[in-house]
Amino acid sequence: MKDRSDEIDSLIYAAVFSADEKEKKAHREKIWELAEKNGVYPYSIHNLYMAFGRIEVSGFTVPAINIRTLTYDTARIIFRLALEKKAAAMIFEIARSEIGYTKQRPEEYATVVAAAAIREGYRGPVFIQGDHYQFKASLYKTDPSAEIENIKNLVKESISGRFYNIDIDASTLVDLNKSALADQQKDNYEMTAVITKHIRELEPKGITISVGGEIGHIGGKNSTPEDFIAFMDGYRKNMDNQAGISKVSVQTGTSHGGIPLSDGTIAKIKLDFTVLEKIGQVARDKYQIGGAVQHGASTLPNELFDQFPRVGTLEIHLATGFQNIVYENMPAALRNEIYEWIKSNCRDEWKEGLSEEQFIYKTRKKALGPFKEKLWKMSDAEKQPIREKLREQLSFLMDKLKVNNTADIVNKYCGQ
Repeated sequence: MKDRSDEIDSLIYAAVFSADEKEKKAHREKIWELAEKNGVYPYSIHNLYMAFGRIEVSGFTVPAINIRTLTYDTARIIFRLALEKKAAAMIFEIARSEIGYTKQRPEEYATVVAAAAIREGYRGPVFIQGDHYQFKASLYKTDPSAEIENIKNLVKESISGRFYNIDIDASTLVDLNKSALADQQKDNYEMTAVITKHIRELEPKGITISVGGEIGHIGGKNSTPEDFIAFMDGYRKNMDNQAGISKVSVQTGTSHGGIPLSDGTIAKIKLDFTVLEKIGQVARDKYQIGGAVQHGASTLPNELFDQFPRVGTLEIHLATGFQNIVYENMPAALRNEIYEWIKSNCRDEWKEGLSEEQFIYKTRKKALGPFKEKLWKMSDAEKQPIREKLREQLSFLMDKLKVNNTADIVNKYCGQ
């Protein structure tokens, strides 16, 4: 087989969809052999982020891209743009919830990203991240040991699948009913420390996995520097001098997926950039870690994105906007088929007061797993308008986040 030829397409298809598990595993192993041969290697962004913390690096914001569907096609577009723009500061990620409804387990997701890199002739470190490994507050309240074990098992599976960047989200455990900030953040920092230690026990030799924490639940109360200090001081006391987090996610006023109005459009939001700026500065000055992370950003107006590097935002998470591009540009017949499936299979989520447009917008992500193969098998002609729009938006974001010409700096801190 010729490396980076069209034959990689059939290899990765079989690695994802083969009914024979032994055959699927063999195809995945072959892809990783090709990755090593072609200079593609999964890695941790930890060292780069700690360089941000020491003020050795600045001036750009790393996009962390959640690919929920058409993963191979989208990753190929990203790697092609990276080569054109000499960019390497970019993360491919998938959240705990997305792993379920998109039917992409960590090993599969990482293998698809690696195949896309090989296909496009990309060389160098590839950052693959577990996003929002989030504690379910209701389960933690009734059976904390069970939920801790759930997160630990997912971490173990992810590291085995070559995820060397993991974001722990115990912000769901923050209790704003308590008066003292340290008490509000106590369960958050304690559980973040427990999972960080677990990660350190499992990480491969020679790699310090990049770990992220979160202090404000996305969609809730905006974060403050005081919240962050309360979290970090408690977290550090629980870490026993082991390597800790390299970044922290904060709440600035956004919500995941945006807020759909009754006509299907997205509500405008007020994003507080000073939260990112102030907490990022405290992160670097007081704790020497990379800075603050923005979630729920892909549905923001395009004119806001150049603000993130200006205020020193370390990383920005982008998901729903790319899903929206896929839905808006797929063949109408397929979209209608998916929407009928949603109305039949997700009807219990159609809450009173939601218009049909709101209901579909909120639940259409749930169809991506069941329709994964049908979406993958769309013809080139059917995919072309989707690819063009994805490329246009991804290129725009890379430019605005100033990750062009970052290949040398990334290789300096994360090269093998």
